Amino acid sequence: MQVPTMAEMLMNSEIPEVLFWVGCAGSFDQRAQGITRAFATILNKTGIKYAVLGKEESCTGDPARRAGNEFLFQMMAYGNIQILNNYQVKKIVTTCPHCFNILKNEYPALGGNYEVVHHSTFLQQLLDEGRIVLKEGGTFKGKKITYHDSCYLGRANDIYEAPRKVLEALDAELVEMKSCRSKGMCCGAGGAQMFKEEEKGDKRINTLRAEQALETEAGIVASACPFCNTMMVDGIKSKQQEDKVIVKDIAELIAESLN
Repeated sequence: MQVPTMAEMLMNSEIPEVLFWVGCAGSFDQRAQGITRAFATILNKTGIKYAVLGKEESCTGDPARRAGNEFLFQMMAYGNIQILNNYQVKKIVTTCPHCFNILKNEYPALGGNYEVVHHSTFLQQLLDEGRIVLKEGGTFKGKKITYHDSCYLGRANDIYEAPRKVLEALDAELVEMKSCRSKGMCCGAGGAQMFKEEEKGDKRINTLRAEQALETEAGIVASACPFCNTMMVDGIKSKQQEDKVIVKDIAELIAESLN
């Protein structure tokens, strides 16, 4: 798959419509790389002029700030902002709600002012504009899907409808978990929890959330965050239901349904 970098576009005197911010999970985690490829496939198919930073992209510093290391966060953020501003980046799209939240809401205070869009919103816009064309009677037509709300997408940024609109475009049956939208439940990985040992308790958070997903009797659990995806996969496995229930990012579901 050919994915252009900002440096290559600059050499060709081209300006991309959007910068695709891949994020650490989408770059290095094997499972999340599938989400990255799916979203890039959609961008290629729809003819969106985009680019990535490639090796110039660094972590946003979100985990460092959430863990309390403000010095490390600012070092990382200022480095990213310098690169983004040098390329005169105006619009960023990302598949990670953590990257989305910090780039949109916390980078401006350090001089990083960009239009930042989460891929769920971006996909909804492309569907509304008719730029994404799905197969008639597609892969997921009539199948039961339940959607897990990401904390950083939902409660932090009030984005609830976009991912659901994307799933509705698949002509599937969307069923809600008992804890959803503003009352949604964390997957257990937010706030840098992904990178530390969990506190003692009666049950792991992602196991409890997986139980709520299984209660819907949906065959597919949809997510819009690579961290949520990992935690839900592990939760489903802990209940030994991985043969019956699959976990997919909304970009993967759309990519598999493209005409």
